[in-house]
Amino acid sequence: MEEFLDKLPQMDLMRSEKMTLVQLIIPVESAHRSITYLGELGLLQFRDLNADKSPFQRTFANQVKRCGEMSRKLRFFKDQIDKAGLRCSPRLEIEPDIALGDLERQLADHEHEVLEMNSNSEKLRQTYNELLEFKIVLEKASGFLVSSNTHAIGEEIELHESTYSNNGFIETASLLEQEMNPGHSNQSGLRFISGIINKDKLLKFERMLFRATRGNMLFNQTTSDEEIMDPSTSEMVEKVVFVVFFSGEQARTKILKICEAFGANCYPVPEDTTKQRQLTREVLSRLSDLEATLDAGTRHRNNALNSVGYSLTNWITTVRREKAVYDTLNMLNFDVTKKCLVGEGWCPTFAKTQIHEVLQRATFDSSSQVGVIFHVMQAVESPPTYFRTNKLTNAFQEIIDAYGVARYQEANPAVYSVVTYPFLFAVMFGDWGHGLCLLLGALYLLARERKLSTQKLGSFMEMLFGGRYVILLMALFSIYCGLIYNEFFSVPFHIFGGSAYKCRDTTCSDAYTVGLIKYRDPYPFGVDPSWRGSRTELPYLNSLKMKMSILLGIAQMNLGLILSFFNARFFGSSLDIRYQFIPQMIFLNSLFGYLSLLIIIKWCTGSQADLYHVMIYMFLSPTEELGENELFWGQRPLQIVLLLLAFIAVPWMLFPKPFALRKIHMERFQGRTYGVLVSSEVDLDVEPDSARGGGHHEEEFNFSEIFVHQLIHSIEFVLGSVSNTASYLRLWALSLAHSELSTVFYEKVLLLAWGYENILIRLIGVAVFAFATAFILLMMETLSAFLHALRLHWVEFMGKFFNGDGYKFKPFSFALISDDDE
Repeated sequence: MEEFLDKLPQMDLMRSEKMTLVQLIIPVESAHRSITYLGELGLLQFRDLNADKSPFQRTFANQVKRCGEMSRKLRFFKDQIDKAGLRCSPRLEIEPDIALGDLERQLADHEHEVLEMNSNSEKLRQTYNELLEFKIVLEKASGFLVSSNTHAIGEEIELHESTYSNNGFIETASLLEQEMNPGHSNQSGLRFISGIINKDKLLKFERMLFRATRGNMLFNQTTSDEEIMDPSTSEMVEKVVFVVFFSGEQARTKILKICEAFGANCYPVPEDTTKQRQLTREVLSRLSDLEATLDAGTRHRNNALNSVGYSLTNWITTVRREKAVYDTLNMLNFDVTKKCLVGEGWCPTFAKTQIHEVLQRATFDSSSQVGVIFHVMQAVESPPTYFRTNKLTNAFQEIIDAYGVARYQEANPAVYSVVTYPFLFAVMFGDWGHGLCLLLGALYLLARERKLSTQKLGSFMEMLFGGRYVILLMALFSIYCGLIYNEFFSVPFHIFGGSAYKCRDTTCSDAYTVGLIKYRDPYPFGVDPSWRGSRTELPYLNSLKMKMSILLGIAQMNLGLILSFFNARFFGSSLDIRYQFIPQMIFLNSLFGYLSLLIIIKWCTGSQADLYHVMIYMFLSPTEELGENELFWGQRPLQIVLLLLAFIAVPWMLFPKPFALRKIHMERFQGRTYGVLVSSEVDLDVEPDSARGGGHHEEEFNFSEIFVHQLIHSIEFVLGSVSNTASYLRLWALSLAHSELSTVFYEKVLLLAWGYENILIRLIGVAVFAFATAFILLMMETLSAFLHALRLHWVEFMGKFFNGDGYKFKPFSFALISDDDE
């Protein structure tokens, strides 16, 4: 039998792959190459044998630090290239492998060059901005200055006139009064300061000047025609030219300090027109020279960034790989005396041959005199869980793993969820019109699969793309269930032939409410279209969907119990089969399996029996005659037997297993049977943190704890059988809600608007119907049905057999390195 099982093909999804704990003893000269080749293979998960050491105490901490510094420089180059708006496609030809030291020197030289160019460019840009501001001030301020001899001021903007009095006499005359009085003006001396300031600071700047000078100033402003680039942010800033007229040295000092505080740049503007023109020509000449210098510097900087950009992708990949290799080397124990590194890890059993070949190739390529020692170890701890998935099954496996990673080699719910999950979703979402919309979306994602897989998507789009096959199956099952419900945007169609009902009288005018009779065989597939709009439509569909929900729920819960049997059989736990699986199956099917049987018989016979009455009085009066509620001969004695079996199953679940475990424990330590001895001696070759060392010891047997645990488990199953069956009624509730919402939007929006002759009202009705269909029925209802199907699988189905206390197999693989690992 064992030979037959060994010849079977490897299981991809039913149970996780068989794992093996291996030990590697790698010579120092071939360690780096060996780890690199294992990273390319991606089938070995290393254990951290230096968990008690900090990152700075590990052997290769300096190399990791160097890789981190190179990653920083590469991110700097990438930011500079993006900031410059360059698109540097990587070279197509394969570049030779570059040593880490050479790459480090190249990156340092490139960074120094780029930083120096940035510094020079920033200084030149600052000088250019100052000259540009000076030119703008010269052009705008000259309009406020006519002649220094007459002190005439054109285009005045007077803010306010204010006098400050003390003890009844005027202390300070306003600037305007000084200007009107020539004698006083000559004594005080009228002066001005011109400059430029950011437009968003202008109002506060003007108010501060007014308060500091107590209103003894004239403030003139005009908007600049050109925007000026801020060298620190590279954003264009709108600025305003100002001229402040004042009197006195103290006012001048205050104004200059305020200008400095607000970041306003002040520039001297001569009052003589000739000097203004001469100064403007000089500024324009220097601006022209600076523009040419800036353009040349930008071209040189872009050329330097382009030369970096061609190799940037390869360099980033190289540095990430090197950092990952050294991080992995830090997980190995370094033996100075033997000049070798010792490591342990998990690998799938089928990968041992590949790993051995890779290590032999690494020894040959590194010209090492000593080969890598690779041997299998006996493990005490539980191995990691590894499922080989494809594009279709990966999304369903991720849904299961979101609840919990399967224990090593226990039954995998993802296999069954590939079918049951989209089907239960479709039961709640059944409408083949809406299903077609989902199908179009899924086909769009599949058609652009190759392109979207290489792009960086947003979080929502990435989620949709990752679940594209889930959406595809949900759409197909929704079309199937929609055809059964005979709903296309809530409208029934005669797809599979004519209705089985017709009007009793050809003169009846209200054929959908009265007078319908059955005149031929039932509608061949799905719900007869004549039910739509009839008086019994809602009771009929309610009864159909409610009973169907119970049948689907009992079937899926039985599937979960059957999987628990296969788990117990696989792990050799006969106690779980005898004292857990058998009583649970008896209890569940004695009550709810019997209810499912009654539903099927009622459908097949067309009986009018009240199933509520049958189930209630099965507990209240099991010996009472059923009367008209009897569905088959011998139903009453069968009910009594099933009720007795259900009552027997409860103590069967509760008591035997704890006492059986206690008996096994007592026999083991009284010498009647002997288990596998666990040696207390630790082999000297075993590493302190290895899976063999681990400090394994026999756990103390605590009968009270086991009994309480079994009690909780039994009560949970008994109560859960009722609550879980009721939970499956959400299939009926959400299906009904989806159907009624579709009907409301169709009849009360689209048909109502179409009843008007006004084309505008019709267009509004179509728009509202399309919006409601897209955002409420296709988005909100899809999300609702998705989450409810998720709950039914996580709780009602997986709760019957799934432990979910394993941990994922995370091999060292270059393909799994992400941007966040930097």
